[in-house]
Amino acid sequence: MKLLQKKLAKYDAPQRAMAAGIYPYFLEIQSDQDTEVVINGKKVLMFGSNAYLGLTNHPKVKEAAIEAIKKYGTGCAGSRFLNGTLDLHIQLEKWLAEFVGKEEAIVYSTGFQVNLGVVSCLTGWEDYIIWDELDHASIIEGHRLSFFTKLKYKHNDMESQEKQLQKCTPDKVKLIVIDSVFSMEGDAANLPEIVKLTKKYNASIMVDEAHGIGVLGDYGRSTCNHFGLTDDVDLIMGTFSKPFASIGGFIASDKDTINYLRHNSRSYIFSASNTPAATAAAGAALDIMLNGPERIEHLWKLTHYALDGFRNMGCEIGHTSTPIIPFFIRNNDLTFLVVKELFDAGIFVNPVVSPAVAPEDTLIRFSLMATHTQSQLDYALEAIQKVFKKHHIIG
Repeated sequence: MKLLQKKLAKYDAPQRAMAAGIYPYFLEIQSDQDTEVVINGKKVLMFGSNAYLGLTNHPKVKEAAIEAIKKYGTGCAGSRFLNGTLDLHIQLEKWLAEFVGKEEAIVYSTGFQVNLGVVSCLTGWEDYIIWDELDHASIIEGHRLSFFTKLKYKHNDMESQEKQLQKCTPDKVKLIVIDSVFSMEGDAANLPEIVKLTKKYNASIMVDEAHGIGVLGDYGRSTCNHFGLTDDVDLIMGTFSKPFASIGGFIASDKDTINYLRHNSRSYIFSASNTPAATAAAGAALDIMLNGPERIEHLWKLTHYALDGFRNMGCEIGHTSTPIIPFFIRNNDLTFLVVKELFDAGIFVNPVVSPAVAPEDTLIRFSLMATHTQSQLDYALEAIQKVFKKHHIIG
């Protein structure tokens, strides 16, 4: 055995979980993405999806994707920079810029590539990035590729953030990069206070709206819109894999910033462009969002009902105020076990364990879609209470 193989063979955590019968990953879904899915022949309620508006199965979204394939084929066979730009891409970028309130936008092949390509190329050797310790992995990978100084602050702690800003040379670029809604914990960034600090220290701000767009703001326009701070935020990022029912991502900003990114962002220039189907599906989903606010209203009705229910039950759900609800279990093996027992009871949820979080912060991620029914949520509440009581997670 070669040294590399010998080293990697020591990693056996998945095998141990499989042997214990609690391995929860890569389960094969044999149906469409809906509130109820079929996994290994078993019907379960899906409470582990990011499709907050439940549009992945919408007839208009599917039809748009099918018509795009008929006209343009299945792929673009190149990058946006060269032969991979369609009129579909240009139109969607115009719609997205208008939707989030910025001058221009560009579309990337995935949301991960947006953060990787934007964060890594905006600043130079003498500049700074200031980031929340719970920022998404794509943001972290982006600043790992950059040359500027990285300064981390405690999660949503404005005093900690200000201390980091005070370390920066006043006349150098200071870019604060944050999630608007944190993907595992479900709490929202303290954007009003962050904006105050950017003005005090002449800093710029980039907001990852992956879990904010489609959920918060006027017609789901973003967390920035929700707080009335769109003009104070320099860059707004979003993904298509959540409310837009597709795959891809975008960054929106002023014309000069977008012009720079269009010609310097490596994950944009050197990646094949979004497929016609993905692009058209995202556009159709955006149209539905703008013409169907009742979806968001129903999502928030379910969210408030669920938050009240879980808090009354005695669940530890942190500071969430969104359709993302974490149940803190604080033990890796117990987290896996509870996820399995919930699956056996017909509930699909996501385990979040070490090393994604510290061992003492392991949790189960429960997320809602606008297409969930009240009866489905009631069933989930009852099943979770039963399993949690069995394991003394709640009294």
